[in-house]
Amino acid sequence: MRRFSWFNATSLTLGFAFLYLPMVILVIYSFNASKLVTVWAGFSTRWYGELLSNEAFLNAAWVTLKVAVFSSTLATVLGTLAALVLVRAGRFPGRTAFSGMIYAPLVMPEVITGLSLLLLFIAIGLDRGILTIVLAHTTFSMCYVSVVVSSRLATFDKSLEEAALDLGCTPFEAFRLVTLPIIAPAVISGWLLAFTLSLDDLVIASFVTGPSATTLPMKIWSSVRLGVSPEINALSTILIGIVTAGVVTASIVSKRAISARQRDEQAAAAT
Repeated sequence: MRRFSWFNATSLTLGFAFLYLPMVILVIYSFNASKLVTVWAGFSTRWYGELLSNEAFLNAAWVTLKVAVFSSTLATVLGTLAALVLVRAGRFPGRTAFSGMIYAPLVMPEVITGLSLLLLFIAIGLDRGILTIVLAHTTFSMCYVSVVVSSRLATFDKSLEEAALDLGCTPFEAFRLVTLPIIAPAVISGWLLAFTLSLDDLVIASFVTGPSATTLPMKIWSSVRLGVSPEINALSTILIGIVTAGVVTASIVSKRAISARQRDEQAAAAT
């Protein structure tokens, strides 16, 4: 068995420090009483109160949440349908072009995607706002959902669907009652991935947004250009806390589900 050397330990420590030490510093200075983010003047939660009373940030957060929910839901539906076509339809005329259009946003630079969508919306006379951001985010996140769901469908046992059809189910009922529950983890993972991509997007939203819709990344970027304020640190700390809570909760739920499955298997083996 290979020993864990001091070089490996040092490399691992430096790597984690490079990744997480800036976040730790940011969290600490979010409780700084001073307006200067680099000068410590004592512990205070003042900036969290000012953040919660900042209408611009609250409106941007609300817009971002709405866009993320609608775009990820639409991307999940379209991406799942695209995955079904790619995996189940076999070869058909235009399959290569169809798969190319589905996967193109994976390798397309976001600047090109944002600019092309902007020109499209201008050409069709669609006013830029929340709707255009939702459509743009759906366009580039749908391919990620399609990849996740396709990988699950590729290993799906079709005999389960065939058994449901033999028992009298219609194709839609077989999909709803058999296929969808089995691929549900992949669908949920695709939705979460699309939701995260929408929350994090800055480049594409900057191209397709209008004066009535400002997302949170755009608001943070415009604020940082004028100088980092303690409110930005407070907002970032809240986001880090939400992500950490989500990861911890998902880990606990997953471990409990695995434990429950193991207990059921042991009980079944005992009987």
